[in-house]
Amino acid sequence: MAKTIMTVDDSATIRQMLSFTLKDAGYEVIEAVDGLDACDKLKQSAVNMVITDLNMPNMDGIELIREVRKDPSNRFVPIIMLTTESQEKKKQEGKAAGASGWIVKPFSPEQLLAVVKMVLV
Repeated sequence: MAKTIMTVDDSATIRQMLSFTLKDAGYEVIEAVDGLDACDKLKQSAVNMVITDLNMPNMDGIELIREVRKDPSNRFVPIIMLTTESQEKKKQEGKAAGASGWIVKPFSPEQLLAVVKMVLV
């Protein structure tokens, strides 16, 4: 059974690229346009991993991570931040909220899949 990964990004282009790369590697993908959309979809579907942008309208990536971690069933779901932000302060904030890893945009499909495979053992 294929593992399911939720991608959360307000950029349709990024969501398409993530979806194409992940589906091509055999994963199921659920797309969300922001943190609020992701929270709604997580209530309906279990996922094995979340890949989220940091800067989004309505609910940013840090808030999303905090919300996901409140749900006991999602407490150990790996969450990767995928963002243009590379400042150490932001990384620490993400880690404190419960992020499992951090990928800085732009990224290559190979880099993304290497992180996914490493985290989704």
